Amino acid sequence: MGLKTTSKFISMVLRHKPESIGISLDEHGWADVQELITGINAADKNAHLDMEMLEEIVRTDEKQRYSFNEEHTLIRANQGHSILVDVELEEVVPPAVLWHGTGEKYVEAIDRQGLIPKGRLYVHLSSDPETARKVGARHGKPILYRIDTAAMAADGYRFYLSVNKVWLTKEVPVKYLSKVM
Repeated sequence: MGLKTTSKFISMVLRHKPESIGISLDEHGWADVQELITGINAADKNAHLDMEMLEEIVRTDEKQRYSFNEEHTLIRANQGHSILVDVELEEVVPPAVLWHGTGEKYVEAIDRQGLIPKGRLYVHLSSDPETARKVGARHGKPILYRIDTAAMAADGYRFYLSVNKVWLTKEVPVKYLSKVM
């Protein structure tokens, strides 16, 4: 298993299915590093994951998906969970505008019901249109939405900024969305 494939597998384990390799996460999403390494190596005989490789994956991940605790004995995904964990996000006042990129196939549903987290705990938003466009391109032809976060915040919606600079909120109702063509 190459580093990129191993990184994706770690993401799946830490965000969605820790039980798939026989580990559990604490209430804040932390997993024991040694249990993670042992579990991944047991699940895939070709993995050969060790601490050095895991540290390289965390250090070089372009999306900065993971964090270690200070001692590097615990690891967690920074956001994107579908399982209920509290990654200790602090509420932050958002900029006046944030962005969401999606694929063309999701536009009808978004225009009808707004942005909802689906299988995740939060809706993910970007601070700039370029990043949102890249995210949208992963789902086909990218479509951008501009979010009036100033109005949302004034109306009482809460925003959080993950360690890897992804903006998170529980939902974005249709009235705060503008499709950008």
